[in-house]
Amino acid sequence: MPTNICVYCSSSDTIDRRFFDAAHDLGSAIGKRGDTLVYGGGKVGLMGEVARACHQHGGKVVGIIPESLKTVELAYELADELIVTKTMSERKTEMFTRGDAFVILPGGFGTLEELAEVLVLKVLKYQHRPIIILNCHGFYDPLVDLFDHFIENNFAKPKHRDLYNVVTTVGAAVEALDSGG
Repeated sequence: MPTNICVYCSSSDTIDRRFFDAAHDLGSAIGKRGDTLVYGGGKVGLMGEVARACHQHGGKVVGIIPESLKTVELAYELADELIVTKTMSERKTEMFTRGDAFVILPGGFGTLEELAEVLVLKVLKYQHRPIIILNCHGFYDPLVDLFDHFIENNFAKPKHRDLYNVVTTVGAAVEALDSGG
């Protein structure tokens, strides 16, 4: 069972509240399990929501933020450990290295890049940790359709569907973590 849950998600405060609810529920679940949240280090958007909820429920929070975004994203200074990296690449490497599993909440281009990277590393067998896409409110339906399109057109193999788990609720994400992905 993983203990360091790396969460990739949005840092935007302007998104629909229902996505904040999912981030809150995920952070609460991580905290109640006594796990450690590893995430992008911001105190705004879904990042801030998942971190605060994790703390409120007894979890440890490790934020990893690049120097250039520390003030832009308003770093979550209450993190149990706040790591400031020089570059975005260093941030991603640190998050990847510390994560025992990856949970992807709704997000934009940065979240998509992080998901793609951990997925490609799993395809190439550089990593074998669980990847759980939390498709709350159908947010990732178009992406899942695109993944299927890759497979249908032989740009990916059908077995690659087994490399990630798409769930629609936090409860299902926790079950996936407990079952190894």
